[in-house]
Amino acid sequence: MAVAENPRVSPGLVRYRIVAEGTVQGVGFRPFVYRVARRLDLRGSVCNTATGVVIEVEGPPAAVQELLRALREEAPPLARVQRVTVTELPPAGLAGFTIEASQEGEAARVLVPPDVALCPDCRRELLDPRDRRYRYPFTNCTNCGPRFTIVRGLPYDRPRTTMASFPLCPDCAREYHDPGDRRFHAQPVACPRCGPRAWFEDRSGARREDWDRAFREAIRAGQIVAVKGLGGFHLACDAHNAEAVARLRARKRRPHRPLAVMARNLETVRRYCRVSDAEAALLQSPAAPIVLLERRPDSDLPEALAPGLRTLGVMLPYTPLHFLLFAAEPGEPEPPDLLVMTSGNRSSLPIVKDNEAARAELAEIADAFVFHDREIENRADDSVVRILAGEIHFLRRSRGYVPAPFPVPVPPEVAGPAPGAGGLPRHPVALGVGGEMKNACCLIKEGQAFMGPHGGEMETLEGLAFFRHNLEALCRILDTRPEVIGYDPHPGYRVSREAQALPGVHIPVQHHHAHLAAVLAEHGRTGPALGIILDGTGYGTDGCLWGGEILLGDLREFRRLAHFRYVPLPGGERAIRHPWLTALSCLWLELGAEAAAQLARELFPGRDREAAVALRMLEARLNTPLSSGAGRLFDAVAAVAGVCLDATYEGQPAVELSELLAEPAGAEPAYPWRLDGEVIDLLPGVAAAARDRLAGVPAAVTAARWHRAVAEAVVAAAERAARETGVRLVGLSGGVFHNPYLVETVPRMLRARGLEPLLHRQVPPGDGGLALGQAVVALWRAAGGGPAMDADAGR
Repeated sequence: MAVAENPRVSPGLVRYRIVAEGTVQGVGFRPFVYRVARRLDLRGSVCNTATGVVIEVEGPPAAVQELLRALREEAPPLARVQRVTVTELPPAGLAGFTIEASQEGEAARVLVPPDVALCPDCRRELLDPRDRRYRYPFTNCTNCGPRFTIVRGLPYDRPRTTMASFPLCPDCAREYHDPGDRRFHAQPVACPRCGPRAWFEDRSGARREDWDRAFREAIRAGQIVAVKGLGGFHLACDAHNAEAVARLRARKRRPHRPLAVMARNLETVRRYCRVSDAEAALLQSPAAPIVLLERRPDSDLPEALAPGLRTLGVMLPYTPLHFLLFAAEPGEPEPPDLLVMTSGNRSSLPIVKDNEAARAELAEIADAFVFHDREIENRADDSVVRILAGEIHFLRRSRGYVPAPFPVPVPPEVAGPAPGAGGLPRHPVALGVGGEMKNACCLIKEGQAFMGPHGGEMETLEGLAFFRHNLEALCRILDTRPEVIGYDPHPGYRVSREAQALPGVHIPVQHHHAHLAAVLAEHGRTGPALGIILDGTGYGTDGCLWGGEILLGDLREFRRLAHFRYVPLPGGERAIRHPWLTALSCLWLELGAEAAAQLARELFPGRDREAAVALRMLEARLNTPLSSGAGRLFDAVAAVAGVCLDATYEGQPAVELSELLAEPAGAEPAYPWRLDGEVIDLLPGVAAAARDRLAGVPAAVTAARWHRAVAEAVVAAAERAARETGVRLVGLSGGVFHNPYLVETVPRMLRARGLEPLLHRQVPPGDGGLALGQAVVALWRAAGGGPAMDADAGR
């Protein structure tokens, strides 16, 4: 071969083509490879491609093996190398080692990283008067800054981001091209000379360039300011100013839902909340989510931040712009140490991301704006997490985590197309479109699950448009299209109609089966497993509203083994918004119409007329859909205990009831319950709670006894199912498993009975994780073949 005659080829050299796949673009991976190769005196090149980072390297065998070891063990902290493929090539006498221009072409296997909170190095530069990026709100480097929110396509390079419209100045270009610089090939790199700019604008359109000082002046004056951040707008005000908080609630029409706050630093957080080491680590992590913390009893914060709750959602500044909101300049009064930072949107609409949209949609809420001219390509609302049972627990998985994938089980390889799947291959790309509330879509490609950002509610045209954008963004960065599509069969779900309009094979996935499949898949389990699935509402196969379910299932099929007793909901959705109506129905079922009417007069004074109408509806079975939802029973107990008679946000009664629990809640005896065949009957407990209320029993005791009853009942039903089926694996899912007491207690009780519980760790247990289960079930059903589980799985 001609290459063998090359006079530059020395004996004993080897040449490899190495392809690294995973999260390897936008995280400093190419500069890392360059530095290692130069240190080892290797020759060749490294470049981004749609397939991954491709390294061509030549040198002594030991040096090349050292490079391969470094790829596995020394990769940059934000990199996630999922696969390394090595192909041996004939030596070619390569010279030097270079970073080549990115290439396009093959199907994308590279992963776009999530957005990353400001790193310590950039933070020091931001606050250093001698640095050229002093107080520059878009400071970033290879180790931090925007990623998912600015990317438009692959490979991940500046021309394919919203930074394409900001050409580099000579100083930034020098940093960008210097392999020894922290900003070497950092795509969002910028400075005051060449990068995006921020400004302050009042409602009249008057503009100030000293945006951060103007912001602090507005906040001190009690104003509400809409702030454009990383993945969308926040609505900000002084968290200590009760009048400003009340005004924000009134304008946003959000009377009770808790508001998140941003604290100046961790010391500030500790002043108002109890913070464990694990919680502190989450607050300061690269993802920088909102963390749910217990408020200190001596905190002087307004009750209106989180009415009726002992917890508060707190985050730290995660962009340079946010840091500067708290950083007063010399001679300026000290700004507040805590800001309300709630999503910048009107009720039920997606978070606003564009300047013009903010002017139009937020003008009735905000007194002023902080804008900037770096476009947000992909919305990403703040993630919300807490520590439960010693582990991270997602309430919302979005900014900082999306679109990072995690592995899920795929069907066994079988030759030929899947029967009944339209001739599709065994592992088609699968889509789960999610639910109507807390929507987030999910794509499964090559055994990796990619969750989209939190999309909110699908009841509006804007919500559906956001869903389409999220799906398109995932498809674009993965260079793929879904071939099989899982959706909820609820006849009223708009997002399910969207799913059925997409090209591909459409597979309906029952709501609670999707919950079970989601918790199995994120643990790499295929089943069979029992499922304790507790939520508010999901469409059942019998046309009723399910939500208190004991299932047996795997990643293809399921069977209902037991369920909570059906309760009619007078007025349907109206009973969900007004929990006392559900309580009345429970009392009617358990005690009869006369006793229910008498209790209603004592428990719910001033509502006699509506109670009488509701009782007539129940007797006539008029507009009273049946529900087995666990959430509805929590609503009923919250109402009879006097905790919450009317709900203004989803889950409010259950959340407020659970917040009454003290640490030794398990010491209270459980309310009565019955396990009668396949019916789990907790209505005796609702009636007992009503009697306790009239006897003057504190609501905290009622909450403790009720929670204990639910835990005992579902564990007893699961234990019986395990005896009957021989299956000992138990998945716990559904929105009720946001409840701290149940997350701590039910797994402990199951383990004491020799069962193996699984809790969610990658996605929320509520509808925010529903799409994962839909996609997994669609994938396995499309594959056809034999059972999903092996003979011993879950036993």
